[in-house]
Amino acid sequence: MNVCLTDIVARPVLVPMRRPLTTGSGAVAIAPLVLIDLHTDAGIIGHAYVFALTALALKPLVETILALKALVVGQRLAPVELDAALRRRFTLLGTPGLLGIALAGLDMAAWDCLAKVHAVPLAVLLGGECKRLNAYNSNGLGLMPPAQVADEAEDLLAEGFGAVKIRLGRPRREDDLVTVQAVRERVGPDVSLMADFNQCLTPAEALLRGRLLDDSGLAWIEEPVRHDDYAGCARLARELRTHIQIGENLLGTMEFAQALLAGACDYVMPDVQRIGGVTGFLRAAALAQAHGMEVSSHLFPEVSAHLLAVTPTCHWLEFVDWAAPVLAEPLEVINGQVGVPSRPGNGMQWNERAVARFAAP
Repeated sequence: MNVCLTDIVARPVLVPMRRPLTTGSGAVAIAPLVLIDLHTDAGIIGHAYVFALTALALKPLVETILALKALVVGQRLAPVELDAALRRRFTLLGTPGLLGIALAGLDMAAWDCLAKVHAVPLAVLLGGECKRLNAYNSNGLGLMPPAQVADEAEDLLAEGFGAVKIRLGRPRREDDLVTVQAVRERVGPDVSLMADFNQCLTPAEALLRGRLLDDSGLAWIEEPVRHDDYAGCARLARELRTHIQIGENLLGTMEFAQALLAGACDYVMPDVQRIGGVTGFLRAAALAQAHGMEVSSHLFPEVSAHLLAVTPTCHWLEFVDWAAPVLAEPLEVINGQVGVPSRPGNGMQWNERAVARFAAP
């Protein structure tokens, strides 16, 4: 079927987060999202959303997405070719920042369209199947007092999980250790605990804290230093017993490849928005397989679940429910796992009443 693209609609929403998040790099209480609808002459609409990180970026992100309409309308529905053509168009400008987010969002929506054209789930279109994936709850567990973190960890596990992620980066390194110990004592030895510093440490401080935490049984320490400090990350990966996880801020497969070649991590977690949409994630997964590196996802569980289902070295799905309020059928968690939806495409449909309620001014 020769399907062509006819329109792009982008709608900004401000969705209150059920559990506001305080990290070592800042606090987030509202999810500023842009909902993307990619229309075709076959009457099929592809859906995707992107995360603006701050409400200040919503308007320019919407304008960037809509500015691409002139380059997209009339093109065939061929996601890989479309992405390549758009990126060639912006070779001199480059595609980081808002433009990169916009391109990734369009790529996700295009793949959703293509899977719907073939009336199969995205995972099936990509050669996989709708399976269940191990997931950890990444909602909440910010920089709160240890007892409060432990209370919230129990609440998050009660939502059907066997793993949670703790945010670290308190002013005193000993307080991070006390927090991890408080959570471990409360949840027991069988729960997997991940820890995320959100890039807030210097390499020297990261080494000190890593050594302090090495006997805490953490599954990994995530982004302890600047994401682009590959040398610093590599030193931590060599000298700490706890595994180092990075990847959410790697822009495209070139940066991804450079980080792997530098030995900057033990695990890697590409973000579908930053890595270049579905097209970029698939390439990153192939690179990770070549390096024998386990791959987890970062945010966007609705799309990431399909991608992990076809990732040879699939590890963990990061679960957040930030978009759930505007979805007609949010993902379900059963016994610590998330099932890849069997609906055509990526499985997302908008709850239009909620979209209207949360529409950004």
